[in-house]
Amino acid sequence: MNASNEQVMLGHGSGGSMMKRIIDEVFFDAYGSPELAQGNDAAVLMPEDGNDGARLAFSTDSFVVTPHFFPGGDIGRLAVCGTVNDVATSGAVPKWLSLGMILEEGFPMDDLRRICASIREAADEAGVRVVTGDTKVVNRGHGDGIFINTSGVGELAPGVNLGGQLCQPGDAVLVTGTLGDHGITIMSCREGLNFQADVESDAAPLNHLIADVIEAAPSVRCFRDPTRGGIASTLNELAEQCGCDITVSEGDVPVKPVVLGACEMLGYDVMQVANEGKMVCVVPRDEAAAALRAMRGSEYGHDAAIIGEVGEMIDAAEAGRGPKVYLQTAFGSRRILDMLVGEQLPRIC
Repeated sequence: MNASNEQVMLGHGSGGSMMKRIIDEVFFDAYGSPELAQGNDAAVLMPEDGNDGARLAFSTDSFVVTPHFFPGGDIGRLAVCGTVNDVATSGAVPKWLSLGMILEEGFPMDDLRRICASIREAADEAGVRVVTGDTKVVNRGHGDGIFINTSGVGELAPGVNLGGQLCQPGDAVLVTGTLGDHGITIMSCREGLNFQADVESDAAPLNHLIADVIEAAPSVRCFRDPTRGGIASTLNELAEQCGCDITVSEGDVPVKPVVLGACEMLGYDVMQVANEGKMVCVVPRDEAAAALRAMRGSEYGHDAAIIGEVGEMIDAAEAGRGPKVYLQTAFGSRRILDMLVGEQLPRIC
């Protein structure tokens, strides 16, 4: 991204390889910090005295989805769940949210009230409180009705340390449920597509599910929510963090038939389609069964599955390549599962 005439493109917000480039080559280069460079969904903030019992997790996210209302949720529920989940991936208990709104002149007040009610319901479900906020209004035609930014803070118990860099060869890779629900829901609403079966967003707060998994599998390595760029981008990020290949079995990945059919019709790879209420989890192989039981015991984890494993660590200099993610197909072949390139589904969150 060093060309003088290069411009920001939609793909730079996709969650795929273009977004990784703008983060690495623009944001990290300008103001990177040790916490930011870890590449996790939430930063763990250590007190200056090094007291492990007083750590906080912090994350922020912005939501620009269109349409604002869709089956299974709306932009308000999405904003709360997205930030709660990001904080919870660190193993922290989410406690507090900030909420900033950028409103466009002319936005219907009834819609705003409806979104605020949804925010309250999602916050109550997650057990968090909105404690501060901000409101700005832009001129008509200079926004898209409503944009929302949420930041979240959570408390980390002593001894809880999670992150993608902790994944080890032999670890099991799990997912908490069916993939692609949110992305296909947004696309069907936006394009007026009708499917034979109903499909709705999976937007949900997963902090309670994560807490249950940590209790059942105390050596869990990490959690990561596969939002923009789908599970393909998430797994590639984890592979790079830990320096290991990851292999996933296509036949073990849970996908609803209507979502799979929609992806085939539209030419999408379901592994690259966005999710807003799912979590990827990596645990030691001997704790995988316990983690899976904990997931399936949760309201939002009935379709959880073990989908793959972490392979051997790669010496990039010796191998001539970096870590890769492989998909073992239903036909017995194996292919590289790449990060999303460009923008597949614009403005899905």
